[in-house]
Amino acid sequence: MSTQSGESSHVLDLDSVNQNVKKMEYAVRGPLVIRAGEIEKELKAGKNDKPFNGVIRANIGDCHATGQKPLTFIRQVIACCTDTTLLDDPKYPKDVKEKVKLLLSYCGGNSVGSYSDSAGIEIIRRHCAEYIAERDGIPSNWQDIVLTNGASEAVKFVLALINSSSTDDKPTGVLIPIPQYPLYTATLAEYAMHPIKYYLDEGNEWKLNIAELKRALDNDRSLCRPKAIVIINPGNPTGSVLNKENIKEIINFAKEEKLIIIADEVYQHNVYKEGAAFHSFKKVMHELGINLELASLMSSSKGFMGECGLRGGYCEFINLKPEIKALFLKMLSARLCCSILGQITMDCVVAPPKPGDPSYDLFTSEKNSTLESLKAKAKLAAETFNSIPGMKSNPVAGAMYAFPQIMLPEKAIKEARDAGVEPDFFYAKNLLETTGICIVPGSGFGQIPGTYHFRTTILPQFEELKKMMDRLKTFHLQFLEKYK
Repeated sequence: MSTQSGESSHVLDLDSVNQNVKKMEYAVRGPLVIRAGEIEKELKAGKNDKPFNGVIRANIGDCHATGQKPLTFIRQVIACCTDTTLLDDPKYPKDVKEKVKLLLSYCGGNSVGSYSDSAGIEIIRRHCAEYIAERDGIPSNWQDIVLTNGASEAVKFVLALINSSSTDDKPTGVLIPIPQYPLYTATLAEYAMHPIKYYLDEGNEWKLNIAELKRALDNDRSLCRPKAIVIINPGNPTGSVLNKENIKEIINFAKEEKLIIIADEVYQHNVYKEGAAFHSFKKVMHELGINLELASLMSSSKGFMGECGLRGGYCEFINLKPEIKALFLKMLSARLCCSILGQITMDCVVAPPKPGDPSYDLFTSEKNSTLESLKAKAKLAAETFNSIPGMKSNPVAGAMYAFPQIMLPEKAIKEARDAGVEPDFFYAKNLLETTGICIVPGSGFGQIPGTYHFRTTILPQFEELKKMMDRLKTFHLQFLEKYK
């Protein structure tokens, strides 16, 4: 639309919008995912010129979208909270009804349609503190915990709090792992903060090398004001699990460099490798007798729950000065509150049925079944990748992803460069068009220059994952033959 003078009436154009938004990238929902959606529509419309009948979306950790069943207890609590007439239905267990009545008693008007306190419903924050205390064997203060719309919102709030890029002479710097979950680079770009990229040690099952942390920090120190280090454990996209000694080294490094630790621990229930275990940064820090500012993030989207769409999460932010904690809570108040149903979902995770409760046996059975299935799929994925020429993978020790390295032929690399795309994007695009498998190229997460990877979830149901692995193996061998 134009004015009578012929000039555009639009206020916004690509030069007048926030330039930081233009810099943002989010690979797990990037162009390959858009193309996957287009292919799905083509198949539904009968334009089936592809050698497959459907798209396998292995690009994002969306558990229920790939067939994981919701836990009965969580859905029963949600159902009764939203429709309280179900409290009179005899098919709902007694412990479900008791939890619902307790939670609703903390909601305005006994309704999930009311706002909560900005930091979240008090009883749920208390339950989170009890969960953390039981997990770590040390006290947790419920007033250090805020409830969020998934862990992603918590990441953005913590980074917003520490960001002084607009007032300092240099942007605020944050150490982030490479490869990393793209939320971090996207948010740092949006906030005009500086990512200090440190490489994980692929040859040592993606551990953190302290010499590499120092190299990255020293390299970028003149470009920014370093304030924090992000650790993702268990790892996304790597599927790694850090041992306690490595965590101790990281904590001592953070102390030496005066850095806040942002511990992304949303996959804490997902540990599969024999001998591996989840160790929270809070517990290890306590054992070392070190008190650093620490933000620990948890979510109901991952783990055995997979309730991605309900958007539940928490952040325990400890060792803050009282005046900084007050600022953090003030910042939260601007969003009024996070999803009440997300908060209730989080409560079901941190305060599940106890032994002797009517729902306990079914809840435990469903939880264990989900985790055992993920463990089997983690083993299948790593073994398959390591059986394919020109591909290798570390063990999928935890989380719900594999990040294998692919050795691409020079001819394929040249063709990709000539087309103006990254070689692993070129590979992933060919894979999608040939097999219907949607993965994310490693360049979307970051990788050592000259190496190529892709991230895939291990979420498809076992038989579907086997089919996907067979298709991928056939494609890869044909790709190598084509470009040898």
